[in-house]
Amino acid sequence: MQTNMKQNLWGYLFIGPFVIGFLAFTIIPIVASFYFSFTSYDLFNSPRWVGLQNFKEMFTADPRYLHSLKITFIYVFAGVPLRLLFALIVAMLLNTASRAVGLYRTLYYLPSLIGGSVAVAIMWRNIFGDDGVVNIALMSMGIDPVRWFGDPTAALWMLIFLSIWQFGSSMLIFLAGLKSIPQSYYEAASVDGASFFQKFFSITIPMLSPVILFNAVMQTIGAFMTFVPAFIISKGTGGPLDGTLLYSLYLFKQGFEFFHMGYASAMAWVMLLIIAILTSIIFMTSRFWVHYESEGGK
Repeated sequence: MQTNMKQNLWGYLFIGPFVIGFLAFTIIPIVASFYFSFTSYDLFNSPRWVGLQNFKEMFTADPRYLHSLKITFIYVFAGVPLRLLFALIVAMLLNTASRAVGLYRTLYYLPSLIGGSVAVAIMWRNIFGDDGVVNIALMSMGIDPVRWFGDPTAALWMLIFLSIWQFGSSMLIFLAGLKSIPQSYYEAASVDGASFFQKFFSITIPMLSPVILFNAVMQTIGAFMTFVPAFIISKGTGGPLDGTLLYSLYLFKQGFEFFHMGYASAMAWVMLLIIAILTSIIFMTSRFWVHYESEGGK
């Protein structure tokens, strides 16, 4: 009996730091955020209960909120498919036999290791700045420089291109999925005279569909939470003309610049609801296009 108690005590001792950290930095902030979303709270005075006022205000009296929601949807629905497509193309190229394929995989994954960092966002801003490398190259060819971050639409697309560039994690998952497809399927298709595109749409895509589903869900969630690139490139303003005011950036500004912590908490819960709805839609539609070989198909 004493031996079991000692073993349990050691178990509690080792799991204790994780439990304390999980409660302190995850559960308690979630519960507090839910409460603050129904209050007017500025971090300095006690929160005042306002009910659903924050939620009503964001949809009826805050055009910047609706604008941030709009450009975030553009960022997600344009960036995620392009990122997955680019990752799949590179994964298929790297799936071919080559002596230097290991080096190529490392080089292509490198942007994802450092892609979310402040340093890369600053580098991206400097490359496409008014006096950046790209404009210098254009002027050397007699072409007028482009204000990549001077136009709201162009600035948003620069953020989208930066997200596409960080395709390494998706590419590696696609590559693992491609490796798991039996080569005998392609050999049998070749014997039947199937073309490249027939093999791609009849073998590769169906066999890879569970991986596509996983990447689509993870990348969609990650895209909604994008903050660092928009903050660095716009220098925290969301400009020009709120062209890069992504949802997370506007939430940050409401909470820590305007000290509307109650409003920011309400925005966080709305974003959670939006992500949950979109994820549910993806999973509900997956039964029409995801192939699970172990279950005999769809």
